[in-house]
Amino acid sequence: MDGPVIECVPNFSEGGDVRKVEAIVAAMRASDVHLLDWSMDADHNRSVVTIAGPPAAVVEAAVRAAGKAAELIDLTRQQGAHPRIGAADVIPFVPVSGIRLEQCAMLARQAGLEIWRRFGVPVFFYEAAAARPDRANLEDVRRGQFEGLRDAVNRDPSRRPDLGGPGLHPTAGACAVGARKFLVAYNIYFDSPDVALVRSIAREIRAASGGLAGVKAMGVLAHGRAQLSMNITDFAATPLSLVYRKVQSLAARHQAQLAEGEIIGLIPEAACERESEWMRQLSGFDPQTKILERRLGAPLNWPGEA
Repeated sequence: MDGPVIECVPNFSEGGDVRKVEAIVAAMRASDVHLLDWSMDADHNRSVVTIAGPPAAVVEAAVRAAGKAAELIDLTRQQGAHPRIGAADVIPFVPVSGIRLEQCAMLARQAGLEIWRRFGVPVFFYEAAAARPDRANLEDVRRGQFEGLRDAVNRDPSRRPDLGGPGLHPTAGACAVGARKFLVAYNIYFDSPDVALVRSIAREIRAASGGLAGVKAMGVLAHGRAQLSMNITDFAATPLSLVYRKVQSLAARHQAQLAEGEIIGLIPEAACERESEWMRQLSGFDPQTKILERRLGAPLNWPGEA
């Protein structure tokens, strides 16, 4: 691609209805925007999409997707293992080439304004786009989830959206729009359904609890097994091999076994560690389709496109 390139990885609160997710993905189709990856998880009740292209085009694609999600997803009827505050739950913009993180933060502000103007969905800004220091951390923004935040904004002015509101959209909630560096969404499945054990391990490794730098983690039941669901936000400081070894050590202390791992979305080439144990344990990992730099050269067809 010529000129600046950004990535956007929106997460939507629908992981069971493929027709709805395809409609949301199709709404993102725009000139020069490339579809790199999309996946659904029924237990998390969540879908993750990755697009890339010129900044203005990617912003427009993301805004359209937020509107389609608000049209199709009703959070008052939605439940899943993953925390959420909105139909289009999070929309992060990521610099790929020829653009800085600070510029992506400005793009996030533009996208948030359009989401509120066009669709009446309130917006919170997070990470590099945060309008307040206490909203840099997405977990703080999403505290209480849709139901808790819906009540909190009515009684606590400090919890109200950065744009719109003060109340949430009655069915689409709110959207967290941000700018960040590359992260790796990495899950590890255990050989048992013991979620309490995995939640204990999550507490020990997450940065917020004094664990590993740049690691966010939670334990959930997914596909009948306990799953350690993680976001590695700084894989240069904390390589995935270090995360894997720490989890393996904690699991052994509890006489538990790691079954397999998975990458959600794409992974940058710089985060891959060839011949490492964590990569050997990945389920269905194809470098041609899961490594960002390779997928940029061979994007997917859009839903409905031959």
